Amino acid sequence: MAVGSHEATSHEATRDPRAGARERAVWEALAAVPDPEIPAVSVVDLGMVRSVEVDGERLRVELLPTFVGCPALDLIRETVAARLAGMAREVVVEVSFAEPWTSERITMEGRRKLRESGFAPPATRAPGSDGQPLFTTITARPTAVCPYCDSRDTAMENPFGPTLCRAIFYCNHCRQPFEQFKAV
Repeated sequence: MAVGSHEATSHEATRDPRAGARERAVWEALAAVPDPEIPAVSVVDLGMVRSVEVDGERLRVELLPTFVGCPALDLIRETVAARLAGMAREVVVEVSFAEPWTSERITMEGRRKLRESGFAPPATRAPGSDGQPLFTTITARPTAVCPYCDSRDTAMENPFGPTLCRAIFYCNHCRQPFEQFKAV
């Protein structure tokens, strides 16, 4: 086999040519499934969908939980299954721990939607970290960018928000409390 060429596997050789369009339709349907705790963003926006497989009459979706103990996980799985019902004879929605979900998986659109709904999205890089991923940088005073006025003059009020994935901050500039989706 020449370098750079691709030898088709038996699965690819027998793959339904309509699978690509069906898979796109599944992703579009998933983009309409809101997170039950933050309905402004979808499970796709949050990067919770690890994979989608369309194989004949079977549709399989693999979800990554944002936190291991997420209380909304069963509801999310049920909502995804209900949304995809009718797209295949068999719909399987699985929760996977094959790889850890990180806040880096949140899409730019998801970050925009979080900000517009009053949540500070998690930082992707820590200020002054020279581009190092956030999880490798330890800060003495956690801060977040205020979703209302874009100020960095904020303070964490409580690391324990209403759910495991959120913390409560206060903006010293506009004096608004807000929640931040935790960086993981």
